[in-house]
Amino acid sequence: MPAYGQVRKKTAWWVDAALLAGVLGLLYGIVQVGKGMVEPYAPQSMTVSLDPAALPYYAGRSLMRMFLALGASVVFTVLYARLASRSRLGERILIPLLDILQSVPVLGFLSVTVVGFMALFPGSLLGPELASIFAIFTGQVWNMTFGFYQSITGVPKELREASRLYGLGGIRRFFVLDFAYGAVPLVWNSMMSFGGGWFFLAVSESITVLHRDIRLPGIGSYMAAAMDEGDVRALLYAMVTMVIVIIVVDQLFWRPLVAWTQRFKVEQTAGLDLPTSWMLTLLRRSHIAEWARRVFFEPAWSWMIAGRPPRAPRIRKPSVAKKVVSAMIWAAVFVVVVYWIIRGGLMLRELGWRELLSPVLYGVLTLLRVAAAVLLGALWTIPVGVWIGTHPKWSRVAQPAVLVAASFPANMFFPLITAAFLSLHVSLEWGSVVLMMLGTQWYILFNVIAGASAIPGDLREASDLMRLGGWRRWRLLILPVIFPSLVTGLVTAAGGAWNASIVAEVVSWKGTQLAATGLGAYITRATTNGDWPAIVWGIVVMAAFVVAVNRLLWRRLYRLAENRYRLEV
Repeated sequence: MPAYGQVRKKTAWWVDAALLAGVLGLLYGIVQVGKGMVEPYAPQSMTVSLDPAALPYYAGRSLMRMFLALGASVVFTVLYARLASRSRLGERILIPLLDILQSVPVLGFLSVTVVGFMALFPGSLLGPELASIFAIFTGQVWNMTFGFYQSITGVPKELREASRLYGLGGIRRFFVLDFAYGAVPLVWNSMMSFGGGWFFLAVSESITVLHRDIRLPGIGSYMAAAMDEGDVRALLYAMVTMVIVIIVVDQLFWRPLVAWTQRFKVEQTAGLDLPTSWMLTLLRRSHIAEWARRVFFEPAWSWMIAGRPPRAPRIRKPSVAKKVVSAMIWAAVFVVVVYWIIRGGLMLRELGWRELLSPVLYGVLTLLRVAAAVLLGALWTIPVGVWIGTHPKWSRVAQPAVLVAASFPANMFFPLITAAFLSLHVSLEWGSVVLMMLGTQWYILFNVIAGASAIPGDLREASDLMRLGGWRRWRLLILPVIFPSLVTGLVTAAGGAWNASIVAEVVSWKGTQLAATGLGAYITRATTNGDWPAIVWGIVVMAAFVVAVNRLLWRRLYRLAENRYRLEV
């Protein structure tokens, strides 16, 4: 039976016909696009055509990379967040490690992975394709992992105890409890991360690292080629294509997911104004979708949530074998980390004291820009995000607009902004703050929307009965409920700003280049020149700054959100 007590309507024949045609067309497109990803690799033949007729195929190639990276990000998010939340030792190691990984720029990952993947698949385009997908993955996954970790650590203790009493463990407890609590933030953070992937699409498809120039067919490389040639018409074609792609993905993929996950909201009263999706409505009216649900999904879901009869909880002691395996895994991780630390240390011996000190000073300047970008972004994203999240009717209009704005690569506007800076004599030392904010403010907005949309209806009704308004409503209801999501948004926005510094502190248009004094510009120059010691030291310094800020500020706010603003039922 359809959710929310809806009565199943009579299915028109065209619904099943359209669904079947859509599925077959999607499979055909995947096969055709996938064939191009495993072709022989010849650098001299890897040219990007600026013919607008090539844009549909390029859009398909880019979408394939984006969704493959998204699938890998979801798997990583679920496994990593659960592992970090299940033990104090795992949390002490894995969360700081996540801080470090988030701080590594996309160019830093590309510097390593391009050579590695091309060595794994010599003479095949699959090597550069995997490097590109991995780069997009690194632009998506950290925000999703932080958000899901924050969600599952906020599950009420009473529900965890009840799940143990009913024998729910492992995968069953994950789907019934952890997934249910994290579904809404996970979907919204996935949308934001998907949009973040578009930001680095030009970098990941038009790879210029270690004296290598690789152009993969896609919208990102099309944009990069248009920027290099100063072809404004081609740039406009790419913009229109990207807007169409983003809207189609929103209507056919994200909006149905947002509407479906509303069933997981924690509230004791029925929601009266829920997000809707015409695509989800058609799926619920389709005989084919109903058959697939009944034959495949319902049995699997029933097995997931079946559990076992209630019984007294038992205290299980870890077996010797499990202790040995766990010790071996941690020992292997320790050996790998020590190996790379030693190898990196040997590289750094080539740098003098002045070369070691200057990136630290650059890091201070970039830190100030990151702080300014996050604070300026928060000034408008918090009120707008709360308004969108608490007004589902307006959200139906605002969500696609926000998604298009967030998904649209801000760096596409960098050349135009560079021209404006040149004409207005604005220094990039200050202007780079605006460029950083364009790419990172959406992390705060989407997390605030997710937190506001998860405000239980019974709490809103109670606040209306108590006539809470203005600042009192914000102080007693809105801010406490959205605080965990807001912290996640600020953390990921700061991490995104550090990552965006590699493209925001060095911009160019038609041979004119502006550069700011900062760590992002330092890493960009080192990567372009193939200077491995400078690359390693720049990444180490950036990671040190990010981890220090996370430890001194963000981790304390996370603890405050977990201990004081946990939503109990």
